[in-house]
Amino acid sequence: MGTLGVPLLIVVVMAVSIAVAVGGGDGKPLGYVDQAGLLADEIYPPDKGDDFSTMLAFPDEAAARAALENGDIQAFYIVPQDYMQSLQMTLYYWDDPPGEGPRDDFDDFMRANLASNLPGDVRQRLLEGIDLTMRSADGRREAVGGNLINFFMPFVAGMFFVFSVMASAGYLLQAVTDEKENRTVEIIFTSLTPEQIIGGKAVGLISVALSQLLVWVLTVVLGLIIGARFVELLRAIEVPWDFVLVVAVYFLPAYALIAGMMTAIGGMVTDMQQGRQISGVLNMLFVLPFFFTAMAFADPNSPILVALTLFPTTAFVTITLRWGATVIPAWQLILSWLLLVASAVLSVWASARVFRVGMLRYGQRLDFRAAFKVIRGR
Repeated sequence: MGTLGVPLLIVVVMAVSIAVAVGGGDGKPLGYVDQAGLLADEIYPPDKGDDFSTMLAFPDEAAARAALENGDIQAFYIVPQDYMQSLQMTLYYWDDPPGEGPRDDFDDFMRANLASNLPGDVRQRLLEGIDLTMRSADGRREAVGGNLINFFMPFVAGMFFVFSVMASAGYLLQAVTDEKENRTVEIIFTSLTPEQIIGGKAVGLISVALSQLLVWVLTVVLGLIIGARFVELLRAIEVPWDFVLVVAVYFLPAYALIAGMMTAIGGMVTDMQQGRQISGVLNMLFVLPFFFTAMAFADPNSPILVALTLFPTTAFVTITLRWGATVIPAWQLILSWLLLVASAVLSVWASARVFRVGMLRYGQRLDFRAAFKVIRGR
């Protein structure tokens, strides 16, 4: 259900978003009552396309309301006499309000008429809008125009991958505690070592996690390809291959670190409920960087974020937060990855020792003091 349900949810959300962005109306004209006398010339934007909404003028609100009730228009605007001072308008509709597309068309129509008396170059510049450049606080990364969406892609992708890794790690905790409760592990111990048991579980569950990720990523990619035909904003999305490489390099050691910690917890507790309580606290170590999201955009190279980049449990998420806002120095990436790999190896090794002792203590919880003694070989 998780593997198939998430893609289905993604498809539904994207379909609804595209329908709202593209449809956004029934194709009927928009009406308006110009009490301020600003739209007498009915000037349309020079670059309007064939799908630009038609605008119909009405002498008064009663005539516009009658046209709305007859279904001749989908909605109508009231432009009051004091519009230039108040900048306020009223939109009337019958069942559903017009979508974003028709409303944007009326905005462009209004802007073209208000700028009709300006010099040609000034009017054209006003109708084109601004050329926005988004630059990181340290000036080392920027996005221009339609590529602004790429500025936030690493952050969204980081949340997506962390969600999948943490969810699959929960499966590992459940598998370990279930076998301990039903005493299946005592039979398994007769033919396998703790290292082989943990390794087999980790390989199997990481294969499940990668399969789920592959299905979800393919769904998103196909959705973006199809959606780009209807939504211009989606055409500006570019695949950040350098970030994809970083995610791929960090995924395996991050998963191994979580797997080792969850296995150790499963070996220490007597039932699943105790395991979930402890694992919930440990999960905070991995999602802690999300509390510093504002800092990541304002000062991505602050000492706190650099420290979180180097700390094994927070490295993965912190890098995704900083990636879109700055260029992370190579030494930080290398050192962070080495520390993460070393921690993952230590986690798996320590979990095997805890697992060996904890599995043989049926009905008895192994506290943290005893677990540390086991890890130290006592």
